[in-house]
Amino acid sequence: MSRRPHIVISLGDPCGIGPELLLGSLPAIQVWADVTVVGCKAGVELLQGLPGALVTWRWTEPSTQRPRPVSGQAHGLQVVSAGDPSGQVLGEALWLDPTPEIGTDQLKLGEGSAASGRATVEAIRVAALMTMRGEADALVTLPMAKSAAHLAGYDIPGHTEFLQDLAGAPITRMAFVSPRLNVVLHTVHQSLRSVVETLNTDAVAETLAFSADQFIQLTGKLDLRVALCALNPHAGENGAFGEEELLLDDAIVQAEAAFLDFSRAPEGAFSTSPSPFRADPSPTKQRAIAHESLPHYPSVGQRGLEVLSTGSPSEPRRAPLFFGPLPSDSVFQRASRGEFDLVVALYHDQGLIPIKLLEPDRAVNLTLGLPFIRTSPDHGTAFDKAGQWIAHSQNFLEAVSLAVRLTGRGLGSLQPPQPQA
Repeated sequence: MSRRPHIVISLGDPCGIGPELLLGSLPAIQVWADVTVVGCKAGVELLQGLPGALVTWRWTEPSTQRPRPVSGQAHGLQVVSAGDPSGQVLGEALWLDPTPEIGTDQLKLGEGSAASGRATVEAIRVAALMTMRGEADALVTLPMAKSAAHLAGYDIPGHTEFLQDLAGAPITRMAFVSPRLNVVLHTVHQSLRSVVETLNTDAVAETLAFSADQFIQLTGKLDLRVALCALNPHAGENGAFGEEELLLDDAIVQAEAAFLDFSRAPEGAFSTSPSPFRADPSPTKQRAIAHESLPHYPSVGQRGLEVLSTGSPSEPRRAPLFFGPLPSDSVFQRASRGEFDLVVALYHDQGLIPIKLLEPDRAVNLTLGLPFIRTSPDHGTAFDKAGQWIAHSQNFLEAVSLAVRLTGRGLGSLQPPQPQA
């Protein structure tokens, strides 16, 4: 029998809902995996004595040895049911605090600050480094407040960019996985004006090919159906509302070229034959297929695009199918009905509004391109709810569940386990 997966969880902002989500969810999480929490211990102590808690907790000596390169303090955390006179332990974890000098006197529940921002970012750093060193199988991050991180002097747009820099990953993309809808964002934390001004064929083609490759590795579905959102209303309506869709159409052709098997093609095939993936491209697009050379992207599982190179010359290999650019006011509904496996959105709110509307509790943030598994719940710090024990834990549990499934050591495939009959 293989060992249980080991998940490391970064606490997020200690003044937000992260600490209470962690405490309330730990009993369920420990059924799936062993847990190490990295974060500011004072964030839990802020909750001491507040009404409404369903669990209580106690600090003990750590039952496992902390990783040697990690500075700070190590503790054992045990969660017990509130009001249980027997004190039966419902869940436990190793707790690492990289910033033990930050106490409750420097923090205020429900308010981000320079102190909470520093505690958040240092916890993410330690948790990510542990995962990269192989001391954990996956990283789950609870929400950070970007404004608090900026107050602490960290010039980072968010988790995704910070983790990419730590890992030295050449390319990452933010994805959202849910039972009904999967979305990848082409751009993330930037202004809408800059999205339009910097839109270009090569960058969109890179996102399309990279995202398709990553989801092929994650799902094993070789004929993945990928839809690209248009930028303008009605997909530009043949130039009536803008011409950016011509650029996006060329990007799809380039993305298709990344999956063509040039080694089996007869000489000159791509200058005279239509694309096998789309109907009747123009001669300009046929020539683009012939001379474009997109990079081979690093992939989860180290399998790469060679997974698509199987099959005999007489039997065409399967490859992702790209559709679009499609009007964004309808493509997400079509995807939620099963018409597409993945939607690539051009900017943050274009992808996040539908995913949060259709899957508010089940959508999980998954970072593509890191050399380790990283998931996160699809919500923020919710400072206005902190300390009230009213924040729902389902989204956090979904994030942990997906991380465990992706380790390959529990809970099955990419999609959540179905209840037993």
